[in-house]
Order: sequence, then C-alpha cells, then structure tokens
Amino acid sequence: MIHESSDSPFPASGSAAGVSTGMPGEGYAGAASAGGSYEGASSQAHTTVHRMARAAHEAVDRLEQTLGSGSERMMDWQQEYGEMARDQVRSNPLAAVGIAFGVGILFSKLFMR
Repeated sequence: MIHESSDSPFPASGSAAGVSTGMPGEGYAGAASAGGSYEGASSQAHTTVHRMARAAHEAVDRLEQTLGSGSERMMDWQQEYGEMARDQVRSNPLAAVGIAFGVGILFSKLFMR
C-alpha cells in the first residue's frame, strides 16, 4: 500500500517492504537499516555543516590576514614614494610644472581621437 504525504519531499513506498511511508515519526529506511534514525542523520548533517562552516570561516580569516598585510605594504610604499615625489617637486618646482604640462598635452592628444 502506498501512502502519499505532503510533509515529505521524497516519494513514499510500501510499508510492507520495511521502507518509510513518509509519515511523521517513522525512521528513514537507509538510516533505520544502519541502526540510525532521523535524529542521527540530522545530527550527522548538522556536524558536517558545522565543520564546513568552520573551514570556510578559517579560509576567510586567512584571506583577511593576507589582504591586510598586503594593504599595509601598499600604504607604506605609497607614503615612501609620495614623500620622494614631494621632495622632488619642492626642490625643482619649475620642472614639475613643465612635466605636468607635457603630460597633460600628451593625454589630451591621446584621448581626443
């Protein structure tokens, strides 16, 4: 006899074969034959999901540390080269204005096409 249940997403099969009919409170056929139950399968699934979430969290933490150290290095380089550029402009202001004018002309020619 086949029982249909709207509570279960899985098709129900005959109870005479020792298989779940999809009725609440009955054991899952695969888990029941292995000595488990819905609770056992649920506990195992919860453990697996928890382990995967922990692994993903650890991967995100490692990525955050890597990006953090990389961004600190970039900020250090920016400060170092920024200071060098400021020193050059302060020591040669006319050359800096001439170079900026030449770069402006070059960019205008390149992007006006």
